[in-house]
Amino acid sequence: MPSRRTLLKGLALAAAASAVPLPAYASTNGHIPPLRQMRGMWIASVVNINWPSKPGLTADEQKAEYLAWLDVAVQRKLNSVFVQIRPTADAFWPSPFEPWSQYLTGTQGQDPGYDPLGFAVEETHKRGLAFHAWFNPYRVSMQDDPAKLHPDHPGRKHPDWILPFGGKLYYNPGMPEVRKFCQDAMMDAVTRYDIDGLHFDDYFYPTNTTGFDDSAAFAEHGAGFPDLASWRRNNVDLMVQEMQQRVLESKPEIAWGISPSGIWRNKASDPLGSDTNGGQSYDNLHADTRGWVKKGWLDYIAPQLYWYIGQPPADYSKLVPWWSGVAAGTKTQLWIGQAAYKAGDPAQAAEWQAPDELSRHLTLNRDHPEIGGDIWYNANDVKVDRIASISTAVDDHYRRPALAPVLPRLAKGEPPRRPVLAYALRRHGGVEVRAVATGRDEPFLFAVFRFDRNARSSDFADARHLVAVVPGDRQVRWTDPDGGRGDHYYVVAVDRANRTSKPSNGFRVI
Repeated sequence: MPSRRTLLKGLALAAAASAVPLPAYASTNGHIPPLRQMRGMWIASVVNINWPSKPGLTADEQKAEYLAWLDVAVQRKLNSVFVQIRPTADAFWPSPFEPWSQYLTGTQGQDPGYDPLGFAVEETHKRGLAFHAWFNPYRVSMQDDPAKLHPDHPGRKHPDWILPFGGKLYYNPGMPEVRKFCQDAMMDAVTRYDIDGLHFDDYFYPTNTTGFDDSAAFAEHGAGFPDLASWRRNNVDLMVQEMQQRVLESKPEIAWGISPSGIWRNKASDPLGSDTNGGQSYDNLHADTRGWVKKGWLDYIAPQLYWYIGQPPADYSKLVPWWSGVAAGTKTQLWIGQAAYKAGDPAQAAEWQAPDELSRHLTLNRDHPEIGGDIWYNANDVKVDRIASISTAVDDHYRRPALAPVLPRLAKGEPPRRPVLAYALRRHGGVEVRAVATGRDEPFLFAVFRFDRNARSSDFADARHLVAVVPGDRQVRWTDPDGGRGDHYYVVAVDRANRTSKPSNGFRVI
């Protein structure tokens, strides 16, 4: 079935001071806006899909483009970005393992004149957004000639590590030294930068691997496996399980997850599979995505459900309950990958020409409490908003800000200290709110609540009265243009793991 791989050629909390608050929320159809919800978008770098938009831009031009993507995230009321920083066994940071990415300068190994990852992380956090570092585990090149790799590229130094297939080069997942090297290369970014998540996409073994000649590695390392496919699945399992352990050992406060293709197996192949008839990640990519969830190897899984409601042979409305059932009772959060790129594309089916198709996806998600939010592919489609499909979804479902989800394994950690609300005073242009942190650690965000009465403790469990989320500091001033006499304000401190403090003291505007 189509996914991101077919496109290689071819919203943030409204957190800034300019965030526009809303009047008290009136629930519709019994829906209460959640306090926590993943709202992310993928910013792709491979073949310059999103950022940088083309190779060879100056450092200042690249920085300006990235800031513009953050503007898109804030405008669409997202709270997270997933930024591709290792698209083809290369790096968007000064890596001791792999060369600078060619998608920065046009020449692999050439220093772009600044640290793109360091810049991106810092600027993302200034907006109150989470930064998830997106890695491709095994892809080495979008062309298949090793001689075109940088002379110091690991694939040149270890030619036995790489295999050509389908006009591309791949690291061989069946070699233990390759698996460790790839982990080392990715963990370098994890340990050196203040990222919020480590994210894999849907590429493991390439699709339809009959021509992927890893027979030598199988002969050396495949003893005890009944067949090649079982051995390959185990290789991918080891990568996933070992990455989890390395994250937990080195930086347990970050999220670790994968966005696989949307079908694990079809019911015709396995009674545990979904009622679909599409490409199976278990068989085609040797990725046992269901198994990873059931074994607890991921903090979250974000299957790419890039089909419309009712689509044969892969119906969004059938895959959502299937994935919800997989995640139910586990500690793995479920977020859904949404196909923003298909909405309004004239090459797509008629159903994708309906402006509310994506909004209907999120409405359907409400019936499945296991679903904790969505990630949109890709950033350009979120920005362009063909046929108003994105703005329709935002208007229907993102009327309130939302904090990103808390990982179950981090939920019991020490929450931020209760902040002090110094004042809420009428000013020209609205009500100015000033909050001050009281704990030793600086909050990442302040969540501002507005009521027409004194609040109860239960009122802070959802977003009905959440009017803004503002990037944190020791103190913050923020003006609510919709506030007025008689309104009651409270502030909650939020840390990087999205844990929340007890509400501040209340302040009534007089």
